[in-house]
Amino acid sequence: MRISDSVANYIMELLNQAGGIAEIQRNELAGFLGCVPSQINYVLTSRFTPEQGYLVESRRGGGGYIRITRLQLSRVDMIMHMINGVGESLDSATARAMVQNMVDSQVLDRRCGELILAAGSEKALAAVPKELRDTVRAMIVKNMLLATRT
Repeated sequence: MRISDSVANYIMELLNQAGGIAEIQRNELAGFLGCVPSQINYVLTSRFTPEQGYLVESRRGGGGYIRITRLQLSRVDMIMHMINGVGESLDSATARAMVQNMVDSQVLDRRCGELILAAGSEKALAAVPKELRDTVRAMIVKNMLLATRT
């Protein structure tokens, strides 16, 4: 198992044990897991993002900490949070992570998630110039999510 997987699994365990909110100290966690503190940062920025259903806050200084919160939103609020988080551009990897989180959280059913990803796929956007695909994908995903709110 890679160290980033170990860090992510440990943080997930903390979240599960603490009811969805965990506070860690980066240096202490790095020492405990036998990795460098930057590895903790990498895991937090790549696996604990708002698109994946997490809020990460940090406080620097001697008593500093990192607080990770698993977002508990209603279905409609989660959809609106995702729509607002998309912005003007959406790459395919971020779209996949976002939709997978919504399927895992049962905000979207599997079939609906598959349809959203198919509509914004590279294959579906093949006729769109590469420099515009992420912009078009963002518009498609946002509009499809808006249609699922009801």
